[in-house]
Amino acid sequence: MKKQNFKGWLYLLPAIVFLGVFLVYPLIDVLIYSLEEGYNSASQTFFGIGLYNYAYVLQDPYFLQALQNTLILVVITVPLSTGIALLISVGLNAIRPLRNLYQTVYFLPYVTNTLAVGLVFMILFKPTAYTDGFVNLLINWFGGESVDFIDGPYWAKMFVLCFYTVWVVMPFKILILTGALASVNQTYYNAAKVDGTSRLRMFTKITLPMISPSVFYLIITGFIGAFKAYSDAVALFGTDLNAAGMNTIVGYVYDMLYGNSGGYPSYASAAAILLFAIVLTITCINLLVSRKHVHYH
Repeated sequence: MKKQNFKGWLYLLPAIVFLGVFLVYPLIDVLIYSLEEGYNSASQTFFGIGLYNYAYVLQDPYFLQALQNTLILVVITVPLSTGIALLISVGLNAIRPLRNLYQTVYFLPYVTNTLAVGLVFMILFKPTAYTDGFVNLLINWFGGESVDFIDGPYWAKMFVLCFYTVWVVMPFKILILTGALASVNQTYYNAAKVDGTSRLRMFTKITLPMISPSVFYLIITGFIGAFKAYSDAVALFGTDLNAAGMNTIVGYVYDMLYGNSGGYPSYASAAAILLFAIVLTITCINLLVSRKHVHYH
């Protein structure tokens, strides 16, 4: 038994070393940076240890704006993208002809460059000297007034960011859910049809419980991915996200390191630790909720 345990640990050693070097050590290093007050990156010196960096970040209006933007993005895009992906997956699973073609079409945005998709969205939404954008043309056609979705009011910019995020993440969710639906044992559906069960009841009592592990996985990864959003906002609003009022927490960390406000690794580390704490808390809550609502089979 001891020899088998030794072999098991030996197989795990490369993964343990990799995680230790690239995950555990950086996390500890960032935590140390976040506690060093008055850190000077040029001289590699600081004058004290404490929680001042956290207090500064939590009072910084740019961080509070980034936190608000990130929370709105998470609350809207994660359930919306998961719900739409589930409906599309159920529809794809119900059709036979051209199913593979439809799956390929829905998956295309996932393999397309993020900045390229952002450029397309700018063309759709941003007014120019020649046109108000395709979306505004539709709004005008229905009798509405044009809206500047890129440089205009906050709600319009947040709408575009949420729309863009849902569009980018949905293909991966469709792929996972389509695979989960295909793995459901058809015997359950056949027995339900014999009993005269309605389609809605089959969906809520058979389909959802059977694919609940995949749905839970997508919710967890969706929360983590939405909290790490940054490139989406850059693709739409440029690199100066603070001026646009559309920065995210990851964008704030980057700005504190390399942006116009750069040169403050202690503040960036404090913001990164706060983000880590938020994501860890939400993940733990989801894990607790999953014990009652996720059925592993």
